[in-house]
Amino acid sequence: MSIETVGVVGCGQMGLGIVEVVAGAGYAVVALKATPGDLGKVKGKVAKSLDRRVQKGKLAQEEADAILGRITITSEITDLADCDLVIESALEEMDTKIKLLRDLEAVMSSGAILASNTSSLPLLKLADAVRRPEQLVALHFFNPAQIMKLVELGLTDRTAPGVLAASKTFCESIGKTAVEVSASPGYVVNRLLVPYLLHAIETFEEGIADAAAVDTAMMLGCNHPIGPLALADLIGLDVVMAMATTLQRELADSRYRVPSLLRRLVADHQLGRKSGVGIYDYRGKEPVTNPALRPPVADAAE
Repeated sequence: MSIETVGVVGCGQMGLGIVEVVAGAGYAVVALKATPGDLGKVKGKVAKSLDRRVQKGKLAQEEADAILGRITITSEITDLADCDLVIESALEEMDTKIKLLRDLEAVMSSGAILASNTSSLPLLKLADAVRRPEQLVALHFFNPAQIMKLVELGLTDRTAPGVLAASKTFCESIGKTAVEVSASPGYVVNRLLVPYLLHAIETFEEGIADAAAVDTAMMLGCNHPIGPLALADLIGLDVVMAMATTLQRELADSRYRVPSLLRRLVADHQLGRKSGVGIYDYRGKEPVTNPALRPPVADAAE
């Protein structure tokens, strides 16, 4: 099963990261913008990301130009008809994904692989909803996709052996390490990561320590490269809440209960780095704890 042209559905932060990685590995990429908007601006974001790598000396200008030339941005789902693999990275909502996967199946060839980047939705339910479950896998990338080496390769008992082999080969070809996981919601990483992020938010909310102190404690005390609150902001607080909500529903586990502070920030559209403010405020030269969220550390200590 040969993969030459790859489709990516969803042009948010994760989707465009996947687009850049796949095109950088030499594949022709067709990126579908699933929501209304200027297609030129979408390609401009990829160009800006590549330019940053050029400025840092990590990429030659000629290579950046070649990568950009391999990318086509479209708003027409039929443009994905000739793709050998399509990776959907759309909204983490079951009904939305099911409709999208069915629409993709309707235009894709019978031998093409359909992959979901879902981080927490049950893959078995998605497999039940499509006509060719043997062609369905999960390819769960991590943010930022250009840097993170892991892809969780999710399988069901109906995934064809050839699809598994081709998916693993594809991951290797784009410089990723594929870890095979079962179809259980959250796979490995998010089952372990989400409770950690939620508990860090609760610790901050309870006034145990300032956000920077919580993050510094975990970086220096546990040798983590980034603190949990900064990581939650990087992932997107809305994404963290969506994952927690799904996992609590699917696993009936109180460890995934959403803290009130997280609910409030998402309701106020303070989503982290992508909105400019979340647990930290990113609108200055350096991130600082969101002034509106400074916890009463001294009061809590008493």
